Amino acid sequence: MKSAAQVVVIGGGVVGCSVLYHLTKLGWRDVLLIERSELTSGSTWHAAGGFHTLNGDTNMAALQGYTIRLYRELEEITGMSCGLHHVGGITLADSPERLDMLKAERAKHRYMGLETEILTPQEIKARAELVNVEGVLGGLYDPLDGHLDPSGTTHAYARAAKMGGAQIVTQCRVLETNPRSDGSWDVVTEHGTVHAEHVVNAAGLWAREVATMAGVYLPLVPMAHQYIVTGDIPQIYERGAEFPHVMDPGGESYLRQEGRGLCIGFYEQKCEPWAVDGTPWDFGHALLNDAFEKIEDSVAFAYRRFPVLERAGVKSVIHGPFTFAPDGNPLVGPVPGLRNYWSACAVMAGFSQGGGVGLTLAQWMVEGMPDRDVMAMDVARFGRWTTPGYTVPKVIENYQRRFSVSYPNEELPAARPARTTPMYQVWDRMGAVWGAQFGLEVVNYFARPSAPRYETPSFRRSDAWEQVAAEVRAVRGGVAINEVHNFSKFAVIGAGARGWLDRIMAGRIPGPARLALTPMLAPSGRIIGDFTVSCLEEGRFQLTASYGAQDYHMRWFEQHPEPKVQVENVSDRRTGFQIAGPQARALLERVTRDDVSADAFRFLDVRQMTIGMAPCVVQRISYTGDLGFEIYTDPMWQRHLFDTLWAAGQDLGLTPFGMRAMMSLRLDKFFGSWLREYSPDYTSAETGLDRFIDWHKPAEFIGRAAAEAERAAGPARRLCAFEVDAADADVVAYEPVWIDGAVEGFCTSGGYSHHAGRSIALAMIPAEMVRTGLAAEIEILGEMRPARLITTPLFDADGARMRG
Repeated sequence: MKSAAQVVVIGGGVVGCSVLYHLTKLGWRDVLLIERSELTSGSTWHAAGGFHTLNGDTNMAALQGYTIRLYRELEEITGMSCGLHHVGGITLADSPERLDMLKAERAKHRYMGLETEILTPQEIKARAELVNVEGVLGGLYDPLDGHLDPSGTTHAYARAAKMGGAQIVTQCRVLETNPRSDGSWDVVTEHGTVHAEHVVNAAGLWAREVATMAGVYLPLVPMAHQYIVTGDIPQIYERGAEFPHVMDPGGESYLRQEGRGLCIGFYEQKCEPWAVDGTPWDFGHALLNDAFEKIEDSVAFAYRRFPVLERAGVKSVIHGPFTFAPDGNPLVGPVPGLRNYWSACAVMAGFSQGGGVGLTLAQWMVEGMPDRDVMAMDVARFGRWTTPGYTVPKVIENYQRRFSVSYPNEELPAARPARTTPMYQVWDRMGAVWGAQFGLEVVNYFARPSAPRYETPSFRRSDAWEQVAAEVRAVRGGVAINEVHNFSKFAVIGAGARGWLDRIMAGRIPGPARLALTPMLAPSGRIIGDFTVSCLEEGRFQLTASYGAQDYHMRWFEQHPEPKVQVENVSDRRTGFQIAGPQARALLERVTRDDVSADAFRFLDVRQMTIGMAPCVVQRISYTGDLGFEIYTDPMWQRHLFDTLWAAGQDLGLTPFGMRAMMSLRLDKFFGSWLREYSPDYTSAETGLDRFIDWHKPAEFIGRAAAEAERAAGPARRLCAFEVDAADADVVAYEPVWIDGAVEGFCTSGGYSHHAGRSIALAMIPAEMVRTGLAAEIEILGEMRPARLITTPLFDADGARMRG
């Protein structure tokens, strides 16, 4: 075994071998994979080997499509067979809600180039005659679905990697990973130490143990999973063509042909985690004891859906562990807080996602960033608050919901409340209906006293409709209060703070007592943050952005250090409120001795002031698009701050409002939102954030060359707003935009403007098509809804009230 390598990949399952191959594909040859046993040991060898593109996140679905297409490439490169069976697959819908979900997925697939289609029960029966379609309303057919040979595929990845220069060492357990001061690592193994510039944790079932060696915790847990292989079935082996995959979410099962019989697996409710306290090092090519009692209810349902199973004997029961993260998506990317340490773990669908995970991580390592938004699987989406006590119940919940309908407005209950602000009990007494963001409880809306404290999940307008509308009216008609828990906060301090910010941010860095909006760009010019930068005094700044992206952004800041600058994540040490509406200034005047008149406290001013007895930082800005103020203070002062504002605002009609109202209010002004309009999928010119770039500052800010090139050439597509003739369902995200009978774009987000009484969609379309009044159709839940491009905001079009 060599003593030094550019990269050491720990783990020889399908994911580790995929990472190894993709690193060589992108030009890194000095790469070494170390496996404690043999390749495929752990979860890979006993996997059912199915693959599909269905995923609620469009970029994840695209990466799954890439994975599936990659298998032919591997076969051509290596001459090895992956054992591919492209038989197509059908996902059944046995309820109107599930059919809505499949229609929404089909709509997304149109602009992704995936040739899926909605089937009637009769069409399902024609393609998969062994399915009992009683109670089935329809299904989604995907011609890319299929299965493969897990061992053969993993070894094909390995051979392709070795052909590219990689080395693989098996029967060699890693004992320690020790960082050096220069960011490199000493990987200590049973057979010697390897000095590596980078370490990739692709250890699968042992990812937690390997992470502990580096001093970090990765939130994943193995779950015991069972599938059954039947004996020979005449209706299968006499059929002629191979039977398609069938996913029956209502029965918690998936089914495919296996030789002359069938393989059927289950995501049962009576599930249980395995090896919660650590995976034994001597576990390898082994299975767990059968636990048929856990799946007997699911098996009984499967016999009704697939009656042929009743006459088929059970040939074998495969019961083995797979790893899951709390939300079921992989944990991929640079691990926050560590230099040159990378994660490729918790990939429970390795043969659907392994290729995409390998490509993404290799791009990150070699090129600096993936070529798309991968926040859905970025390891930074979970912070240090993610403990084993949180991870285990969330993983169980996710496993049980593997085939559940995922609604856009649904909030899942496990491991909640995890983190709360000092306002939690106050809001709860006022009727808060809660959501969660980055583990923190946030108010979605406030239920009426007699109404249930629960929003019914739906793809259509929910039972929160009227109350959200009332909160919107409270903002637009008077004054309302909302907690600023949806913002991350960073303190940037030091003599070099301004210079560092000028390089890290594309926009103008404000002078003392002022704030500015600015995008943060990757070298490619794509958006990796939209920030408010406030200069409290020279050498002391506050940054605010999306709360859920705080570890993502802090990781970026740490990758671009400056000796004379201290950057600190203070998100949970600064809290407060925003007050918004035409009476917001009148309220603020009552609680401070400072002059907050329009002339003295201008739009985009920031000031340190005392409110009641609380020391605060007040910013003259509001995401509602209305007259408003953001007020920040220490959590110890938050309750006093609220009591002061609440008492002073009673005769002004001060009303609390939540995130549902906020997302409606921002549509009035066509304001974008992080990971909707503003994400690494888009550039500043495409989204309109280029208007905040300071093109004249001398600093060579990150992404400047790419942004200037796009400015000169013009973007190929632009973000625009549509008014939609919607029925009882509004745009959520990724619905296709049809123009003159062709799919020309897609929606980034949307919803209902309660202020204007209109359904609004924000969408990306070709730049040359953007014109006021452009007629289009937007496909919402399978229905074509007429839409018209609009350019005038629905509220305060000239900004007079917001700036006044």
